[in-house]
Amino acid sequence: MFSGLKKISSRQRKIVQVVLRNGWGYMRGLLLGGKAEEPSLPPPRVLSNILVELGPVYIKLGQLLSTRPDLLPPAYIEALTALQAEVPSVPWEAVETIIREQLPQPLEEIFTVVNPQPVAAGSIAQTHRATRIDGREVALKIQRPGIGRIIEQDIKLLRGLARLVSRTEFARYYNLVSVVDEFATTLRAELNFTQEASYTDLLRRNLSKSYWFDPQRLVIPQIHWDLTTEKLLVMEWLYGVPLLLADFQGNKYGGDANAERRAIADLIVRAYFQQFYIDGFFHADPHPGNLFYLQDERIAFIDCGMMGRLDPRTQQILTELILAIANLDPRRCSQLTLEIAESSQLVNIANLENDFDHLLRRYYNLNLADINFSQLIYEVLQTARKNKISLPSNMGLYAKTIANLEGVARKLNPDFNFVDQIKPLMADLFRRRLVGVAPLQDFLRAVLDVKTLSLEAPRQIEMLLNRVTSETLQWNVALRGLDPFRRSLDSIGNRLSFSIVTAAILIGAAMIFSKDPGNPIFFWVSGILFVVASLLGLWLIFSMIRSGRVK
Repeated sequence: MFSGLKKISSRQRKIVQVVLRNGWGYMRGLLLGGKAEEPSLPPPRVLSNILVELGPVYIKLGQLLSTRPDLLPPAYIEALTALQAEVPSVPWEAVETIIREQLPQPLEEIFTVVNPQPVAAGSIAQTHRATRIDGREVALKIQRPGIGRIIEQDIKLLRGLARLVSRTEFARYYNLVSVVDEFATTLRAELNFTQEASYTDLLRRNLSKSYWFDPQRLVIPQIHWDLTTEKLLVMEWLYGVPLLLADFQGNKYGGDANAERRAIADLIVRAYFQQFYIDGFFHADPHPGNLFYLQDERIAFIDCGMMGRLDPRTQQILTELILAIANLDPRRCSQLTLEIAESSQLVNIANLENDFDHLLRRYYNLNLADINFSQLIYEVLQTARKNKISLPSNMGLYAKTIANLEGVARKLNPDFNFVDQIKPLMADLFRRRLVGVAPLQDFLRAVLDVKTLSLEAPRQIEMLLNRVTSETLQWNVALRGLDPFRRSLDSIGNRLSFSIVTAAILIGAAMIFSKDPGNPIFFWVSGILFVVASLLGLWLIFSMIRSGRVK
C-alpha cells in the first residue's frame, strides 16, 4: 500500500510522521512497505497519544475500540476510554454558513438570537444556543465543515491497512476488515443528524412508561423536526448541569442530599435495565457529560448519537448470563458464552469451564459490595477472547455501557452494589416473562389455540394414517455439508468413465489394426481412433494437472 514516502499523500505523510515520532515499530515498518507480519500493538499510552495526534477520526476509532473488550486487553480499554477530542471550535462565520444552507428560511426569520460562542465543540460537530421567534430556547448542533471528506479519506486509509495485514492470523481471527467496516458504518451514521434525532425520539417513547421507575423523573430533549437536517440538529434546550457537578439539596427527601443521590443512582440503573432487557435499544454513552441534572431535579439523557441494540434472543441469554455471573457459576457461564457466540467454532469446553472457574474463584470470598461488576463482565469477555470465541460487537458496547453506568452510580452512591440492585429486577423480569404482562389475555389466547388444535388434530391424524397405510408417506432428509463430497464423487466418476472409454478406444483401435494391417479402411479407422484416444487422454491429464490433485 505504501511503497515509499514520495508516493503518498499529505494525509498519509502525517500518519507516518506521527507513528515515527511516537515509536510504533510495527506500524512504522508496515507504512514504509514492510511485510505484513503478526501485528504488535504499542503500549496503551503510546497508542492513545498516536490517536489523539492524528485527530478526530482516529479519536473516534479509539472510542469505538474501547467498546471492544473482546478485542483488546483491559489496559488498552482503560486508556482508550479516556480519549476525548480536544479540537478548537470552528469560527462563527463558517458555522453560520452551514446553518443558513440547512435552514428552509433566512436565519433572521427563524431565530431572534443565535449565540456565536459555542457551548460545546466536538470532533464531529459543535453546539450553539439559540432562541426561536416564538421564544423557545433551542440547542443547535452543527456539523463541522468538511468533516465528511476527512472521514472518507481516513476510512479509505484504515481499510487499506486492514487489507494489508488481512493475511495474518491476528487479522483473520479478529476480522480487521469487518472491524473497519463497522467503524465506518458507525462514523457515517454519526454524520447523519436525522438518524440521531430518530434515535432520540425512540428513546423518549421507550422511557415514557415503565414498571420500575417514574418516567416523569426522566427527560429526553424534544427534537424540532421542522429545522433538523442531516447536518443540523435542532433540539430543546435543557436548563441543567452535568450530573456529577450538581449541587444536590435533597428537597424531595427532607433535605437529605445523600438520599437524593441514592435515589438518582437507583433511577438511572432501573432506566438502563429496561433499555437492556425490555426495549433492546439503549443509550450507549452514559458518561457523566451526557447525564444532566436539571433545575427541576429531573435527570436528562442527552447525545443519542451512539445507541446499542439487543435482539430478543440476546436479551434472554444476557439476563441468564448476569445471574450466572452473580451466582459465580462457571459451567453456566461457559454454556451461555457459547450460545451468544457469532458462529459455531471448535472450542475446548473443558478449558473454557476451567478458565471461568479460575476467574470466578477469585470472587468467592468477596462481599458483593466489593465486586466491580463491570470489571467482572470485561473479564468474562476476555476469557471468551482467550478461548478464541468470537462474540458480536454489540457485546462490547453493552459491557462498556454497564461500566460507565456502574461508574456513575458508584460516584453518586459509594455503597452502590450492582448485583443487589438488579437481582429483584431480574426476578420481576422473569416473573413477567412467565406470567405475561396481561395474564388473562394470554390465558384466553392459549385456550383458543388449544381449542383450534383439538378441532384440527383428528383430521391431521387421519391424514397421516391414510398416507402411512397407502404407502404414500415420503421422508425428505437434508444433510448439510455433503455438496462438496458429492461434487468430488461426480468428478471422480467422470474421470474414471473417460479413462475407461479412452482405454476401450485404444484397445479397439489396436484390434482393428492387427486384424488386417494392409487394409486401407482398417488403417484409417484405427488411426482415427488412436487420434481420438490420444486427445481424450491428453485432456484428462491436463485437467488433472490443472486441478492440482495429481499426487
